Amino acid sequence: MADEAHGPARAQLSAIAEDPAALWAPADRLEQDAALLGRLLAAAAGQRQDGGQRPDVSADEVAAGLSLFEEMRVALDRLETQVVIEARRRGMDWRQIAGHQGLNSSQAASQRYQRLVTRLEEIRQGVR
Repeated sequence: MADEAHGPARAQLSAIAEDPAALWAPADRLEQDAALLGRLLAAAAGQRQDGGQRPDVSADEVAAGLSLFEEMRVALDRLETQVVIEARRRGMDWRQIAGHQGLNSSQAASQRYQRLVTRLEEIRQGVR
């Protein structure tokens, strides 16, 4: 799905009343880590918000950025799994879920969900 197509979904979700007490820590951490990676890439490109130039980013800083990805993938997998569970709980069928995920079939959506669940279980058990 093109980035422009995500605009309506973001607007719809933004309409949900924000309750600071209900913020979910893994989603917040994912957002913070993504922002850090964005800052790393902007710095690597020599950009600063004040328009000035920043010295080159070190290899250690790039390595720190790389180290965030596995935890981010796990957090994103958990979020996706929980949203799919919520969709099913609210009566959405696999065809509808597939459409919203940009997949071509209900079978693809179901298989994706099974892969996520399997991966998360393997991580939980220390197999991965």
